Amino acid sequence: MNLKDLFIDFFVSKGHKQIPSAPVVPENDPSVLFNTAGMQPLIPYLMGEPHPYGTRLCDYQKCIRTNDLDNIGDSYHHTFFEMLGNWSLGDYFKEEAIEWSFEFLTKVLNIPVEKLAVTVYEGSDKIPFDQVSHDKWLSLGIDEKKIARTKDDNFWIAGETGPCGPDSEMFYFRSDDEIPEVFDPEDERWVEIWNDVFMQYYKDENGNITELPKKNVDTGMGLERTVAILEGVDDNYTSSVWKDVIEVIENISKLPYKGNEKSMRIIADHIRTSVFISADYSGIKPSNVGQGYILRRLIRRAIRHAKKLGIDIDSNWESLIAEKIIEKYSKYYKELEDNKAIVLDVLKNEKIRFNRTIEKGLKEFEKVANKDIDGITAFHLFDTYGFPIELTEELASEKGLKVDIEGFNTKFKEHQELSRTASQGQFKGGLGGHSEKETMYHTATHLLNAALKKTVSKDVHQKGSNITEERMRFDFSCDHKLTDEEKQSTEDLVNKWINEGIDVTQEEMKKEDAIKSGAECMFIEKYPDIVTVYSIGDFSKELCGGPHVKNTKELGHFKIVKEEASSAGVRRIKAILEDK
Repeated sequence: MNLKDLFIDFFVSKGHKQIPSAPVVPENDPSVLFNTAGMQPLIPYLMGEPHPYGTRLCDYQKCIRTNDLDNIGDSYHHTFFEMLGNWSLGDYFKEEAIEWSFEFLTKVLNIPVEKLAVTVYEGSDKIPFDQVSHDKWLSLGIDEKKIARTKDDNFWIAGETGPCGPDSEMFYFRSDDEIPEVFDPEDERWVEIWNDVFMQYYKDENGNITELPKKNVDTGMGLERTVAILEGVDDNYTSSVWKDVIEVIENISKLPYKGNEKSMRIIADHIRTSVFISADYSGIKPSNVGQGYILRRLIRRAIRHAKKLGIDIDSNWESLIAEKIIEKYSKYYKELEDNKAIVLDVLKNEKIRFNRTIEKGLKEFEKVANKDIDGITAFHLFDTYGFPIELTEELASEKGLKVDIEGFNTKFKEHQELSRTASQGQFKGGLGGHSEKETMYHTATHLLNAALKKTVSKDVHQKGSNITEERMRFDFSCDHKLTDEEKQSTEDLVNKWINEGIDVTQEEMKKEDAIKSGAECMFIEKYPDIVTVYSIGDFSKELCGGPHVKNTKELGHFKIVKEEASSAGVRRIKAILEDK
């Protein structure tokens, strides 16, 4: 049985409800481009909002991290990965979480106890040693010498402030060597397999730490790593997660995996991530900004490595790999089958576009190749035309020219840092930074959505939103540029509702009942069977995860600052909330 199914079945048997995986593109969290962890979509509930499925949850979550893109090509890094997680929202705590972790590892996955070791929080001047976790592991049969006490790696907080607490990590001895008597977390033969985080405290802006009245458990297990461990392989790409995808690449290139590992890993990883990004219901397309820029980089990097393997780039090689990935994952992620045609189009069109760009790049190279090539020019060829530095060096060498590699590396590092900041982001102000201002803007998107239906067309539907402390951005379906009159009417109507001081109410119901009642939502597929519906008066009713203000009068004065095209058939409004 698939590890995902084993995990879900186990935690459902312990009273948990399975929740669907959130999309890879997060909603209402501008701090990251993609969902980077299993807990990220659950931030409002970890902050205290009631979850429609109750207090015990489990899932497998699609995650994307591109902060260490240059490590892809080794045996264990991936840009897309799946996280298995279970949560307690103010329900059970350390004892049960640890007991079930141990039971799943030893009874369901049949890992011998002697191959397991754990870490617990050793304590600091403000927070005591985690005696409860230590004693629980001991009682389950983990030897005292296999329980390491650490500080830096065993305390979790999402940002500078917010819910935080000790965690307990589980390690597996991934080696045929004799198992050491004493566990050393720095010994690389021990690999982390799972982590239980205990949100026990709250850290405020002044660094004060207080006990939380309602404590949460958040756990995470990386699927790819765990499968490789269970199958006894030390290269993730030779496990069952990747084996059939690598075989497709071997068949296309007519080359063996051995000796061509790096390029084959990069192609397999980048095509898989590109499939999941382009299949997401948010409709991301390759571009030069945000998520679209990451998608473009991944596809183009895969193409470069396909060229290295001698694959005929004009063939349908990328479709063959994508189809294998869709076939593997569509049982778990419906959007892959729903949007299969879109995915294949995105990959094909970007391939055609990149081939044209490479041709332009060759012309550009000829223009500058009358002297040695400085670092800025080499980086320009890389950034604008997708020229890998190796290609620039090769072409320069044919002309007897040198390339300033050091200068290129300096520019590349600057670019990398910008890219890392953009793609990784940081949780601001604790868990997700759902500040008071962002909560106000989130509620304002509901009012704007309802107003546009009355002032522009009843067929207007939300297509996306992005919220920061300073402003809101709202994308909606519309076939024309709004007139000044439409903009003014929309703004006036939103402010009328704000001034009326209408209560924002919430109720939980079955998804089909919510839809029958007229509740609107952006991507119906991502919602579980029981949903939370937020209503404002008799004009706004939406499926949503929050957070929201209690009454519209809290919002101040709504002002549209810009209205523009976002993409074909989609317009974008930027608006602010001012103090009255």
